[in-house]
Amino acid sequence: MIDIKRIRENPEGLGARLNSRCGGDGDRVPDLLDLDENRRKILTEVETLKAERNKASKEIGALMGQGKRDEAEAKKVVTREMGERIALLDQQAIEAEARRDTLLLQLPNPPHESVPEGKSAADNPEIRQWGAKKDFTFEPKNHIELCEQLGLIDFKRGTKLSGSGFLLYMGWGARLERALSQFLLDLHTTEHGYTEVSPPFIVSRDCMIGVGQFPKFEDQAYAVQEGLDGSSLGKLYLLPTAEAPVANIHRDEILKADELPKYYCAFSQCFRAEAGAAGVGTRGMIRVHQFEKVELIKVVHPDNSYDELEKMTANAEKVLQLLGLHYRVVLLCTGDMGFASAKTYDIEVWAPGQGDYLEVSSCSNCEDYQPRRMNLRFKSEKGTDFPHLLNGSGTALARLFVALIETHQQADGSIAIPEPLRPYLKADTIPAV
Repeated sequence: MIDIKRIRENPEGLGARLNSRCGGDGDRVPDLLDLDENRRKILTEVETLKAERNKASKEIGALMGQGKRDEAEAKKVVTREMGERIALLDQQAIEAEARRDTLLLQLPNPPHESVPEGKSAADNPEIRQWGAKKDFTFEPKNHIELCEQLGLIDFKRGTKLSGSGFLLYMGWGARLERALSQFLLDLHTTEHGYTEVSPPFIVSRDCMIGVGQFPKFEDQAYAVQEGLDGSSLGKLYLLPTAEAPVANIHRDEILKADELPKYYCAFSQCFRAEAGAAGVGTRGMIRVHQFEKVELIKVVHPDNSYDELEKMTANAEKVLQLLGLHYRVVLLCTGDMGFASAKTYDIEVWAPGQGDYLEVSSCSNCEDYQPRRMNLRFKSEKGTDFPHLLNGSGTALARLFVALIETHQQADGSIAIPEPLRPYLKADTIPAV
């Protein structure tokens, strides 16, 4: 969440930056300040009353010592009334803080000053490209045709098993999915310095709040019920990305300064109840309810977080370079950013069969926004401070799968496998049928 001191110091500027996200959140800053001011007034009155009560208690002792019992008893009545007033105000302060913090949890992260203003993806500036779009001597097929022709994915039976938006990988398709996940994990752990973790695929509500998924995106989550116990529904959720558990590993902890930076990577299944509107772009593998991803997480010192963002983005780009896939990197504008992010780069891979770029990675610096939500701190030179948290896809497998088979399809219907992936698939090609 946003540091309330930051809002107090520059409400107009911060409100304007929030409104640059095009969601009208900056208009809520005055309400937030009113709640905060009310809480502070209550606390001030409590402190004043406590000081008066302490003074009165000392006077009672003096009066008793002087034998002025009646005056002492009268003072006792006053101090009891003060105590009752203090107890009432303490409760009001708790309620005021809860209302303020509820509103704070609903506000997104203000964009970093280097993020350009814009309303949609159309306003995202391109930062760079790598490689070139492949030229084919034949008419390339899209991934749906290739998957059906080679038996890589059984779309119909996937729907039969779980409904629309779920995939059934088969044969070479299942092997390729597994090979990609192992290739990604090995790359990031052996060459990029990340520590591999294998998190639970079910997480608590606190984890979802910590990374900013809740309350904003609660309608897109899969809630879990334990057996027939209806009261358990809403306590646990299928993870939308490994960011939810991995970023929360150190929730409610105080790390030592020399423990930073921490780099984690994790493979997980990801579950999204909202997979896009029916129709264009929803058939096949582009938007699904369940997909695989290798997630990258960094916990870093605030002074280094933007250098770390560039490094993380380069780590994700390396995946596509090794697989010989053309891509571009774009900087998300204010109107297209994720809720918890202060700055985000999207990596979009070219998919020839789609004739379009597909996002396979978003690398974001969330600064101290998430650590404040999860009470993650570290001991700095100045005392206790909040680290910065970064997350990135390293990468999402479904769209990587699409780009790979569409880019490396051959005229005879086979799929050529890039050299770095061959030891994992134990094959040079996926043969034509």
